[in-house]
Amino acid sequence: MFVVIVDFAIKSERLEEFLPLMSENAATSLQFEPDCHQFDVCQDPNQPERVFLYELYTDAAAFQAHLAALHFKAFDAAVAEMVVAKSVRTLHRL
Repeated sequence: MFVVIVDFAIKSERLEEFLPLMSENAATSLQFEPDCHQFDVCQDPNQPERVFLYELYTDAAAFQAHLAALHFKAFDAAVAEMVVAKSVRTLHRL
């Protein structure tokens, strides 16, 4: 399995706008991407503007398909101005 970890720092004044878009992207990925097996959206209670994603795909190709999906592209464009920083890590689950 292919693991994707994303760590976002969101502008605090845009957080209420970001979170529903993020949740919708996760739900759509799980519903319409058969090789997306898990998509957890997590928030640090002490730093609410920090949002962490844990995503699980069948393989790297499935993640590339996710990045090419129309719903992801729409999400990415919609939140671009809300994001202060974003880091992405990929791993293989043992």
